[in-house]
This record gives sequence, structure tokens and C-alpha cells, in this order.
Amino acid sequence: MAIAALAALTPPVALAGSAGADRGLNTEELKRLVHQDCGSCHGLTLKGGLGPDIRPENLTHYDPDILEMVILDGIPDTAMPPWRPLITQEEAQWIALYLLNGDAQ
Repeated sequence: MAIAALAALTPPVALAGSAGADRGLNTEELKRLVHQDCGSCHGLTLKGGLGPDIRPENLTHYDPDILEMVILDGIPDTAMPPWRPLITQEEAQWIALYLLNGDAQ
């Protein structure tokens, strides 16, 4: 069971540099990461679960740069892990804007 939980949290390899629409990013893989990996804590519909609701109306207090930093570095002493070892800054920026703009709905 622990292995299955870890596998669910492991993002795909090589997101950057794959064929994609935005700045060379593989946006389909990033969307999958948001819904599968972020969704494993924030709920598959992003309405909350172990982690809080991350739909746009609940992120209005976040500047895109701050949300990008939270994605990359996590939040100490919480369940929010740092994703910096697994994704690039450009990918984190794309995810932040994807969440803030409501495209993840």
C-alpha cells in the first residue's frame, strides 16, 4: 500500500522539453500532474481533501510568483511537499497560472 501511495505521488519524467503548446512545455503532462498528483492531496476535482481547495476562487490571495514558490518549495511543517526536485521553475509557473486562471476546472 505504501508503494502504491508513493507511485501516485511520483510525477512523470521529463515534462520540460517535450512537445507542447506553451513555451516548449508538455502541457498535457502538466495538466495530468495537476489532476493526478496535486489531486491526490487536494482532491481529484481540486475542491480539497488532505490539502485545501485549490480552485481559483480560493487562491485569490496568492500572487502568481508566491504560488509558484509554494509549488516549488512546499510549506514547511505541513503536508505540502516541495516539487523543486521534480519539476522546473517554468513548469511551476505554468501550473500556478493554470490554477489561478481556472483552466484546471
